[in-house]
Parts: sequence; C-alpha cells; structure tokens
Amino acid sequence: MYQINLANTKNRRISEQKGNITIFEYDHDMSVDPGCAVGAYYAAKMNVRKRQALFQLDSYNAVVCQAGAMQWTAGTVQAGTNVNGVGDFAKKLLGASVTGESVVKPLYTGNGLLMLEPTYKYLLIEDVGAWNGMVIDDGLFLACQASVSANTVARKNFSSALAGAEGLFNTCLNGQGYAVLESRYPREELVEVILNNDELKIDGNFAVCWSASLNFTVERSTKTLIGSAASKEGLVNVYRGTGRVLMAPL
Repeated sequence: MYQINLANTKNRRISEQKGNITIFEYDHDMSVDPGCAVGAYYAAKMNVRKRQALFQLDSYNAVVCQAGAMQWTAGTVQAGTNVNGVGDFAKKLLGASVTGESVVKPLYTGNGLLMLEPTYKYLLIEDVGAWNGMVIDDGLFLACQASVSANTVARKNFSSALAGAEGLFNTCLNGQGYAVLESRYPREELVEVILNNDELKIDGNFAVCWSASLNFTVERSTKTLIGSAASKEGLVNVYRGTGRVLMAPL
C-alpha cells in the first residue's frame, strides 16, 4: 500500500481533470539556483511553467505514451509495449519514420499511478470519441488511454502535402477515450471551429488537429491566378465537410 501527497500546494495545483487523467501545473519554477532565479520568475509571469500528466491505472484503464515520457509509477504497474507481432512492428516503424514519433510506445497496465515527465508545453486533454477520428499535427501526441488507437494516415490528395507544408502523413487517433496532447499554445488561445457541411480556409499551417471526416486540400485563395496575386494570399488550406478544427492563433 502506498501513500502519496499530490494535493494542491502553494506552488502546485490541478489545472484540468478528465476521466482518469489529472494535469498538474506549477505556478513557479522553484527548483532553480540564484543565477537563473530572475529568468524563472519572469518566465512564470509569461505562463512558462512546468506541467505534468498523472494517470490513475486500474483493470479498465491502461495507458499508451511516448517512449521516455514516464517519470515514476506507484503500485502494481507493469510496462509492456503496444506492438502486436512483427507485422505490427513494421507498420509502426513506417508510421514513426514519417510522423517523427517513437516506433514502440510503452503500454502501462495494472493498478496504481503513472506520472509523466514535466514539460513546459501546454497539456490538453481531448475526448477522442467526440472527434470521430482525430487527426493531429506532428509532435502533439503525448499519451492516451489504451482504448484509443493511434494510426498513421496519408493525405487524401498530394496537393495538401506538396503545397500546404503539412507533410504526406499524420497521426490519427480513433476510438473511445481520452488523449493528452502536448501543445505550444494554451487552450485559452486555441480557436475551435465546428463545421456542418461547410468549409474553413486558413492562410497558413495553423490547424492543430481536425476531424478525420473533413476533406483537406490546398487551393488558390481566389478562382484565378490574377485574383490570388492581387489579394496577396496565394494558397490557403481548405477543410470541407462536417467536423471540427482546432486552430492556433500563431
């Protein structure tokens, strides 16, 4: 039996909690020496703070995370892998080579706690089931419940890859459960657009994640080359159909 003090303190607080996932945020980086204390003080004022994800594991809740993300576990927690045979390993190896993620992701099962390494990025808990297939930008995936599958998907057409600076492949999350994304932007700054048989045009690579049901293409901002030149917009990323897009401000 273990006892761990993870209650709120003067410096540590719970910023978000969904399902078996808790996000901790530290108001100040207090583990510094005098030489960098001033920088740490002003960093905290700009919301540059350490954040950690904690998972409560039981017989119904296992967790898959990026390799090397675990900081500590407590209880009867076992680490395995999310690879099922040689064929699955080859598939994951191909996917990792084009998305930049780890080939083999640890799978944590058992009864206890799993704490991930601290990060200065923002941690977002997303309900994958609400997206009906969630395509995420490269480098965002941190962890998910084992009921969520992470697969590599190719673009539906080459225009989105060649002209949109998005790459040929992305990670797509499917299933029912929660995933933790590691974002450069806080949730307060993200813009969520819900499309119902409509379209969204974005001048730049600002989409953080979008529904797999949306058709993503890259097109001219106007119907003619002269019009595009006159508007100084050129090419825009276009998302059509029914679904959701989470968009960054910068």
